[in-house]
Amino acid sequence: MSARSIDGKAFAATVRSRVAEQVAALAAHGQPGLAVVLVGADPASEVYVRSKGKMTVEVGMKSVEHRLPADVSEADLLGLLAELNRDETIHGILVQLPLPAHLDENQVINAIDPAKDVDGFHITNVGLLGTGQKSMVPCTPLGCLMMLRDYHGSLSGLDAVVIGRSNIVGKPMAQLLLKDSCTVTIAHSRTKNIETVVKRADIVVVAVGRPEMVKGDWIKPGTTVIDVGINRIDAPGKGEGKARLVGDCHFDSCAEVAGAITPVPGGVGPMTIACLLANTLNAFCDQKGLPRPRDLAV
Repeated sequence: MSARSIDGKAFAATVRSRVAEQVAALAAHGQPGLAVVLVGADPASEVYVRSKGKMTVEVGMKSVEHRLPADVSEADLLGLLAELNRDETIHGILVQLPLPAHLDENQVINAIDPAKDVDGFHITNVGLLGTGQKSMVPCTPLGCLMMLRDYHGSLSGLDAVVIGRSNIVGKPMAQLLLKDSCTVTIAHSRTKNIETVVKRADIVVVAVGRPEMVKGDWIKPGTTVIDVGINRIDAPGKGEGKARLVGDCHFDSCAEVAGAITPVPGGVGPMTIACLLANTLNAFCDQKGLPRPRDLAV
């Protein structure tokens, strides 16, 4: 391996420390509050929600959890969101996705007050981000941007390729890179000669959910690779039913060529919760008429 491994776990700890310092410094203005709504009992979602709650408290914020049955009516869920929108002690609201099939995900997301939408999924925040205005930014692409800025300093003029066009990662990632004056291409499953497109990039961000899709011979020497994917695949030799986690990049071959690369696990993943906390602090500052902390905002 010749590439530098970008340690997302360590960087996330730094971000959480910055958030905690700012929460303490702003104590005279109140305590930031985050409410997480979990519908149903999906095991992965429950683990994630517990982790969010624990880290929220650790940085000095108020943490509130609302656990609703899987068959909750849409009216009841929307009613809870309306209450949280009115609650002045709650500055950030997150509805854990995915939702059960009988609930309209878009309607639920857009029922959250955009100022409290710390996931950055509300159509108002999508529009603000797309037009270069101050907004709530989705946590995963925000974490990717923070790591890229930390590694490169200025991103101005760099050629970036984002592989994946989801509303959660791909599209907002492209908008953030454009805002930092990169030249941006979004590639996806229908992109012709995708290897050639990727080969010219100084920065490659991969978020497609296809295990080890991007190989080392796709990457230009010295490129920075941010692997958002997290996939479980069989682990031969480790016993029946055993699996290992891999990204959307073939790590070993990419690491031989890249200048820097995020590992899976331990790369982008830890940054998502850290950026959720940063977003909650930014929302608190916006609602209190205070400037956002410079090193926690885009």
